[in-house]
Amino acid sequence: MKVRGKNLEIKVIVGDITHIEADAIVVSLFKGEQPSGVTAAVDEVLGGVIARLIGSGAIKGKFEEISIIHALGKLPSGIVSVVGLGERQEFALDKMRKVAGESCRSLRKLNCHKVATTLHVADIGGIDPEALAEAIVEGSLLGLYNFANYKKPEYEDIKEILIVERDKDKLPALERGTHRGKVMAEATSLARDMVNEPANHMTPSRMAEVAKEIAAKGKLEINVFDSNEMETMGMGALLGVSRGSEQAPKFITLSYKGNESSGSAIGFIGKGITFDSGGICIKPSKNMDEEKGDMSGGAAVVAALSAIAQLKPKINVVGVIPSAENLPSGRALKPGDVVKAMNGKTIEVKDTDCEGRLILADALSYAVKQGLSPLVDLATLTGTCGVALGTEYSGAFSNNQELMDSVFRAAGRAGEKLWQLPLPEEYKEQVKSEIADIKNIGEGYGGTITAALFLSEFVDNTPWVHLDIAYTALSAKESGYLVKGATGMGVRTLVELALALAAKCPE
Repeated sequence: MKVRGKNLEIKVIVGDITHIEADAIVVSLFKGEQPSGVTAAVDEVLGGVIARLIGSGAIKGKFEEISIIHALGKLPSGIVSVVGLGERQEFALDKMRKVAGESCRSLRKLNCHKVATTLHVADIGGIDPEALAEAIVEGSLLGLYNFANYKKPEYEDIKEILIVERDKDKLPALERGTHRGKVMAEATSLARDMVNEPANHMTPSRMAEVAKEIAAKGKLEINVFDSNEMETMGMGALLGVSRGSEQAPKFITLSYKGNESSGSAIGFIGKGITFDSGGICIKPSKNMDEEKGDMSGGAAVVAALSAIAQLKPKINVVGVIPSAENLPSGRALKPGDVVKAMNGKTIEVKDTDCEGRLILADALSYAVKQGLSPLVDLATLTGTCGVALGTEYSGAFSNNQELMDSVFRAAGRAGEKLWQLPLPEEYKEQVKSEIADIKNIGEGYGGTITAALFLSEFVDNTPWVHLDIAYTALSAKESGYLVKGATGMGVRTLVELALALAAKCPE
C-alpha cells in the first residue's frame, strides 16, 4: 500500500537560510513582536519589508497567520513565507505542527517544490531542537497529506524540505528528530489511507493484506484467523456481527518483539468494522458513506505497529484487530438475538447498530487470554461521545488511573486531545439483561459511558484504557496538520505510549 509522504525528501543542513536556494523559505513571528533571530536576518536582506508590514498591521503574528512576500531577487529563494506563532507564552510543540502544516499547504498552492525552514523557536527554554525538528516534519507531512487514489491531485507535491541550522553540533539531534517525525507522519498517513479507502476496496480481507504488508516490511509476526478458527476459539460475538455480509471476517494479530528477555507484551486493540450500515437496525442514509471509517481504530493499530517496528523500542507489543462488515441480510443478527463471547459471557443484542462493542468483546477476551497487559483499545464506538465532547476530544475511560495518566501524557506529546469520563458502578444496571449475562446497549442517557462499561466486562482485572474516537477519527475541514477526511487519530498516541513504557522497562 502506498503511503503519503514517502516521495518527499527531508534534509537537515548546516547553513544560513538567507543563502539557501529554494522556491520558498519559511520564517516566523510571535504575535505583537518585531522580527528577531533568523526572521530579522531575512528582513534585513529584504530591506525591512517585514518590519514595515508589521508596522502597518498587515502582519500581526497571529497563530497560523500566513503572509507571503516575494523576494524579487533579493534572496536566492523566490518567496518568503512569514508564519504567525501566536502568543509567545502559549507556544507548544503541537502549535509548531499546526503552523508547519498550514505553511506547507499554502506553499504547495503556489507551486513550490523545494522549501527551506528553520527551527523557528529554538531560543524558547524547555523545548529542545530534536523535538522541534520532529514537530516540523510531522506537521509538514501530515498537512500535505492528500488522498488521491481515484482522482488527480489539485496541486503538485512539494518534493523537498530543508531544515536549515547554523550550529553543526545540533545536526545529530535534528536528524534523530527528523527521522522520528517522518516515521510518525508516515504511520499516521498509512492509517488515513486505510480509512479513506472506499469500503468496496478496504474489506476485512484487504485489511488483513495491508497488515501482512506491514508485517513483511517490519519483520513482525502476523496471524490472520478465519471464520472457522474464530468459531473454534468461541468468538460468537464477532461471528454474529459478520453474518449479514458476504465479506468474510478476519481476526488479525500483529506482534512486535522488542524485548526478547521478557515474556510479557502490551496489547493495542482496534475496532475494524470496514463498513457499518447498522445491520437490521439500519442507519439513516444521510452521511452513511462515512461509515467506511468505522475501522479507524483498527487502522490506527496497524499503523502504530508499523511505526513501532521502525523505532524499535525495547518492549513487546501485540496489535489485535477484529474486522468485519455490519450489513443487513436474511442471515444478519436480529434485535433480541443472543450471542456468546470468547470469555463465555452471553450477550443479548438489543441493537444491531451497537456492533463495535460486540467485536471488541471477543478481541478484549482474546487479549486477556493471551496475557497481554496493559490494554488500550480504540474504537469509533458511540455517537453520544460527539454529543458530550464535540469533534476535538476523544473520550477516555480506564480501570487503572496510573495507566490512564500514561496514556494522557502520550496523547499530550502527540498533540491528540483526550477527556477522561467515569466508569460508575451504578450505571452497570443499564447493561444488565433479563435473558443473558449482559446486553449491548444501555437505557436512557450516558450512552458513551454504558458502552465503555460493557467493554469493561471483558477485561477482567487487566489494566485497560478505552478511547472512543467516534468524532475525532474524521475531520470535516482543513486545519493545521489535519485535512478533510481521515485524521489517523490514535496512531501517534499509541506509539508514544509504547516508547514511554519501554523507557520504564528494566534493561
